[in-house]
Amino acid sequence: MSESRPLFLGPRLRRLRRELGLTQAAMAEDLGISPSYVALIEHNQRPVTADLLLRIARSYRLDLGELAGDDGAETTRRLTDLLRDPVFAEIDLPALEVADLAASFPGVSEALLRLYGAYSRSQAALAEAGSGGGDGAGQDPVAEARRFIARHRNFFPSLDARAETLAAAVAEAGDATTYLAKAHGIRTRVLPGEVMMGSLRRFDRHNQQLLLDEGLDGASRAFHIALQVALSDCRADLNELLRQAAPSSPTAATLLRRQLTGYAAAALLMPYARFQRAAAERLYDIEVLSRQFGTSFEQTAHRLTTLGRPGQEGVPFFFIRLDAAGNISKRLDGAGFPFAAHGGGCPLWTVHQVFGGPQRIVTQWLELPDGQRFFSLARVVRSGGGAWGRAPVERAVALACAAEHAPKLVYAKGQDPARAETTPIGVNCRLCTRAACTARALPPIGREILPDDYRRTAAPFTFDDS
Repeated sequence: MSESRPLFLGPRLRRLRRELGLTQAAMAEDLGISPSYVALIEHNQRPVTADLLLRIARSYRLDLGELAGDDGAETTRRLTDLLRDPVFAEIDLPALEVADLAASFPGVSEALLRLYGAYSRSQAALAEAGSGGGDGAGQDPVAEARRFIARHRNFFPSLDARAETLAAAVAEAGDATTYLAKAHGIRTRVLPGEVMMGSLRRFDRHNQQLLLDEGLDGASRAFHIALQVALSDCRADLNELLRQAAPSSPTAATLLRRQLTGYAAAALLMPYARFQRAAAERLYDIEVLSRQFGTSFEQTAHRLTTLGRPGQEGVPFFFIRLDAAGNISKRLDGAGFPFAAHGGGCPLWTVHQVFGGPQRIVTQWLELPDGQRFFSLARVVRSGGGAWGRAPVERAVALACAAEHAPKLVYAKGQDPARAETTPIGVNCRLCTRAACTARALPPIGREILPDDYRRTAAPFTFDDS
């Protein structure tokens, strides 16, 4: 970029301000400028001076090179990916025109990207309706809780800050059990399953006792104790987040409170700064991190999706947990991975293929029809059991990150994302345009199926190209 070229950072500055939860007035106060000037910069009506760029970087502890990078190049890449959609197939769109649009008309470019995002979501809704999954999702309390978590990118700084303070207090007390006894007068007892009568954890408020099933493994026991600490010490923070969420039903409120309390408990076991530093140093080796923090594979993988603190970010991950039937019991997106909420996933993704095998990590490079590439790792996890006659529950968990982040992981160390052999997958069959896929279960939306009286192919459907 030429030194004489004005630097316009409008959309980037607006994203930064919103991610930090700041008003224009608050950002203006931080930077020593007027709120109206912040508004002009955000609308690309004023360039960012070198002095202001330095103030932004210092105030919010950002990397100067990343902040001043060519935002037009990123917008050009996003537009190029968008224009690969088959709906644009007959339009001549030279790369130079796309680059000119991104550089000269950032507002129009952002509008186009948002419009395409809305179009993609409507296509997904049609796919869900066609597969029987789109009935009243707007009132689904599970979906409501997930949307709130997604809006915050699964990062809640108030809970992380509180958990770091609590972790120091727990360490000073010796352990969480001692802390509960000293700070809250709560005694922790481990009891046989027949005494617990089906409960893994129960708080006896009358006698101030935390009762735990003796069948819990070490990581699960530590997590349930951490849950009690979170419920005892993070109540104000949890209530404030619930107030912000304004859940539409008691069920949605209960589910959201459960997720946020679990977040606080995980943050207590894996305090942000220490965990983020260890993750980077250990190249995100989940098994090593599990042993270091005394947590399970799933707990550790889940925690890796929460590393969004400005200046101390981790690799952005998508996380999913599902059973052998494909039912999704947990989904967290920090990597922009386009996963369908209903209607089944792509069977070519190895997360659907690890059941019944050993508890080993399976890695895979993925490529979507629009050219986006991701790196995935999946493994079976087992919970429950712990005593004769108790059947364990088997699920698969997977983490996925954008391909460019993969070299930061021990699982892809030394591999070149540009040269990696990828598996072509789709979001789901209804939204996938790969006509020749032999694993297809349903035809894509908008494609006419050709009669097969005279010819059959390995793929289950043959489509009209017109």
